[in-house]
Amino acid sequence: MTTRKTVLVLCTGNSCRSQMGEAILNHDLAGLVVAVSAGTAPQPQVAAGAIEALKLLGVSTKGLYPKPVDLFLDTAIDLVVSVCDNARESCPIFPRPVARIHVPFHDPHGEPLASFIAVCDDIRARLVPAVRAALGLQER
Repeated sequence: MTTRKTVLVLCTGNSCRSQMGEAILNHDLAGLVVAVSAGTAPQPQVAAGAIEALKLLGVSTKGLYPKPVDLFLDTAIDLVVSVCDNARESCPIFPRPVARIHVPFHDPHGEPLASFIAVCDDIRARLVPAVRAALGLQER
């Protein structure tokens, strides 16, 4: 039995891309990773378009809400993934060494649902394999 790796998906507002990344990683890499997300300046709520796009993909949105990155500073994180340039630049220093990768995505906030769906597809196509490679996870 493999110990699940903890992945922190980091963005600025933690309302779109990082939330979608958290949900998709937990869905596509279930049993291998536990993904959480946070923001350097979290918004009050997850964007409705992000929730709707995830639901259309058949991905659970249960438990998604914006969280500050400080909430995870004392958590044992195996990998930090920044999904926007601003979060990459302002990512805090964690108390213990942690691997980091940067996989940027378009911000669909305020755009039509089709943009959220396109970003979800992009996250699935690029983020899932990048996390798999960074953590040395084998295909099932």
